[in-house]
Amino acid sequence: MLTETNDYDKLCREFRWEIPPRFNIATACCDRHADGTSRLALIYVDEGGSSRHVSFDELADLSRRFANVLKADGLAAGDRVALFLSQSVELPLAHLSAFRAGMVSIPLFALFGEDALEFRLANSGAKAIVTDASGWEKLAKIRHKLPDLKKVYLVGNEAPAGTKAFWPALKAASADFATVDTAADDPAMIIYTSGTTGNPKGALHAHRVLLGHLPNVEMVHDFFPRTDDVMWTPADWAWIGAIFDVLFPALYHGVPVVGHRARKFDPQAAMQLMADHKIRNVFLPPTALKLMRQAEVKHPGVRLRSIFSGGEALGAELLNWVRATFGIEVHEAYGQTECNLCVGNNARLFPIRPGSMGKATPGFDVRIIDEHGNEVPRGRRGIIGVGQPNPVTMIEYWKNPEATQRKYAGGFLLTGDLGWQDEDGYFWYLSREDDVITTAGYRVGPSEIEDCLLKHPAVAMSAVVGIPDPVRTESIKAWIVLRPGFAASDSLAREIQEFVKVKLAAHEYPRFVQFADSLPMTATGKVLRRELRALG
Repeated sequence: MLTETNDYDKLCREFRWEIPPRFNIATACCDRHADGTSRLALIYVDEGGSSRHVSFDELADLSRRFANVLKADGLAAGDRVALFLSQSVELPLAHLSAFRAGMVSIPLFALFGEDALEFRLANSGAKAIVTDASGWEKLAKIRHKLPDLKKVYLVGNEAPAGTKAFWPALKAASADFATVDTAADDPAMIIYTSGTTGNPKGALHAHRVLLGHLPNVEMVHDFFPRTDDVMWTPADWAWIGAIFDVLFPALYHGVPVVGHRARKFDPQAAMQLMADHKIRNVFLPPTALKLMRQAEVKHPGVRLRSIFSGGEALGAELLNWVRATFGIEVHEAYGQTECNLCVGNNARLFPIRPGSMGKATPGFDVRIIDEHGNEVPRGRRGIIGVGQPNPVTMIEYWKNPEATQRKYAGGFLLTGDLGWQDEDGYFWYLSREDDVITTAGYRVGPSEIEDCLLKHPAVAMSAVVGIPDPVRTESIKAWIVLRPGFAASDSLAREIQEFVKVKLAAHEYPRFVQFADSLPMTATGKVLRRELRALG
């Protein structure tokens, strides 16, 4: 979609959306490349390091077979199919099968517990689910509460009563399946929000959502794709930031994707994986980059062409570390489950400004607005709003018209994030509306304080929240995970407080410091500040 250039203004001025009236993700991401040449689509690396290569031809054959399985088992267009799997061969295959059949897929994080799983399956009315033995262990305990769930397809060597073996069913099915002729606006996927505030909501996305992601993916990966590009992310493929920032955009462009089922993120193992499989393009969430910095990773065989990050602001310290370690800039981007990748960076188009999310993605109208949808002046705090319509925006919140209506004002989608825009068009994230700390008359966002804390040599990770204060309304409290070699103490806490006072501002230093072994996070790696606020 993007024409390569060094001129950002020209790129935006000449950009035009090309959204065909009829569009199906399976056709675009699989069938276009399944030309009989065994073109590589997926490299799956198991826990032992062995790899399996899957071609687009094989992916097309297998996904047609599973589409026939779904249809033979009574599912019809519009029915929901849940995928409770980590990175695997089966996950993209099952998504593509659902798309072919005009069904709606639901990605679910493999780390979800029973309550999280039950809420999403019940709320979506999922008719079928694909999972593995560990997923079935959780699902079996709640299945009696899910009357809509008719079919459980199990990946693995056994199929207990009430389940159906995935691979035998697939291999016994016909590979002859006519993909449903879907409109670009037809439903394709429900992705549940992180649930940082209240119950998660299901963002219902259309097939066009893939096309809506492409301009930003191409921009932040420095005009992706290029010859020899290979894409990877350690992020779970259930997150929109992995599934539509990595998996399907890469397949759309015919670029191989590396999948790896890691029990937890290991920085050194990640470097080895990138070297072994000649990975060129990565999406590394901020948490992964912080862990890699903490481990001081190095590997002569890693030759990355592009690094994309998003989800939380990186700040100057991490940006400088990435540049020194990998020899390239990390390009941050911004978006959310409901309307993703609307802002981003590319150092060739404009200089990176540490702490900034970048500029509006070509094709997007992003502004700082008030709660009524009115634009506020440059430099002033407001809500980050995204002009409508655009192809990346959700159709609606599933079964939640009230929340859907509250999401829009004055022709803009209200992200619920606070930020500001400078005179040169750069956007700066401040915080979620819920995370703003009101202290002694000041309104303070936690991100700037967390970025400052990260510059202290003892700090590996931090989270800042406001806690009740009878005098100041709220006091600032910092929860800190220390780097190896540092021990928690009152003197270290005072040192860190003074560091923030000097580096940032006297009214923004944390009056309370608490050391912790880890921070509560969503499955996507975002800090759950509400849990920290509840602890006081």
